[in-house]
Amino acid sequence: MMNTTTTQRVRTALRVLTLCAAVLATACAHRPAPGNAMPFDQAVDDLMVQTQKLPAFLSKVESSLKQSRIVIDPLLKGASGQQTEVTRVAEQRIVQRMQAQFKQFTVTPFNATEIGNAQYVLNGTLIRDKDASGGPYRLNLALTEIKSGVVIAQSVARISDATLDTRPTAFFRDSPVNGKDRGVEGYIRTAETQPGQAADALYLERLPTATVLQEATAAYEAGRMSEALSRYKVAAKRPDGQQLRIYSGLYLAQSQLGRTADAEKTFGTIARLGLETNNLSVKFLFKPGSTDFLTDPKISAAYPMWLRQIARQAAQIDSCVVVTGHTSRTGSEAVNERLSLQRATSVKGRLVTEAPPLSKKLRESGMGFRENIVGTGADDASDALDRRVEFKVVGCEA
Repeated sequence: MMNTTTTQRVRTALRVLTLCAAVLATACAHRPAPGNAMPFDQAVDDLMVQTQKLPAFLSKVESSLKQSRIVIDPLLKGASGQQTEVTRVAEQRIVQRMQAQFKQFTVTPFNATEIGNAQYVLNGTLIRDKDASGGPYRLNLALTEIKSGVVIAQSVARISDATLDTRPTAFFRDSPVNGKDRGVEGYIRTAETQPGQAADALYLERLPTATVLQEATAAYEAGRMSEALSRYKVAAKRPDGQQLRIYSGLYLAQSQLGRTADAEKTFGTIARLGLETNNLSVKFLFKPGSTDFLTDPKISAAYPMWLRQIARQAAQIDSCVVVTGHTSRTGSEAVNERLSLQRATSVKGRLVTEAPPLSKKLRESGMGFRENIVGTGADDASDALDRRVEFKVVGCEA
């Protein structure tokens, strides 16, 4: 039997795992009923105070009680795979509460040094709950033991707050493409994985590189461009560094530093990688109701170069490419269906101008707002992904 002191320490440890992202639940994740939606701050606190036993995990917690170190992989918006202002606030709040109440546990920065010493990683997503009235959000959090790759705790709270600041943070706002790839999807799956089940293997495998990427992104958002460029280069050279988010960071840092030729070369790599993985989604922004790009040079000055590189990369593959236009949720469905197709046709024409042989390899398609990622209809930087142009590789018809 455990003595009183040990029992108290174990109970405290279990409370910390709950606080860690508020993730302690029973063998089945606790999922509140639809009527339990609450304001954001209350939801975060509610997650933190969930304290239920995990008998199968008691011995493991007891053995590692004195050395538990937890890293928090920055929370993401589930639909877009982006960090946003509200996911950042949620992460900061969790860290503050943990550090204030549980001194024997160490919450370490998500960086290349600490990931090797941590026993656990906490990740989480904020997702718009389309099945609930009023469109509240769900905050999912999971705690994974890094060594075993098993999710040891998971929890979710439904949030009714309609005032959440869901704008993407600077890196994700500025990125030329949607970087939601297989690794990001693995992150999202892990945040929703039931306790006792394996976390996504690719997500865990990429954790060391993810820390380097996060360090680079933090430098970018702080305006330390030379440092950001250096860290993005380190990430890109790693065995698993062929990632859209890493090359997007390289491109942004090079552009900010005035290294135009390097930036164009990097965007060419983005285009090639996106076509190879069938995941090239570019944030071309158009004038409202038009097929003309926005005239603000801060936004559209690079578009001719983007088109040039996409055309060059598409011309090098044997397959055909479908150019698909998307619109935000503003206006009627019929108008947006027509507008999205017109925009796709316009982009197709620009690509053919850059590489005439593409005339036989390109197809156009319009999705209107049927595949919105953000879905707010804000028509600003927060929902730029909804007005994207996608390039999908398909087989050519005989």
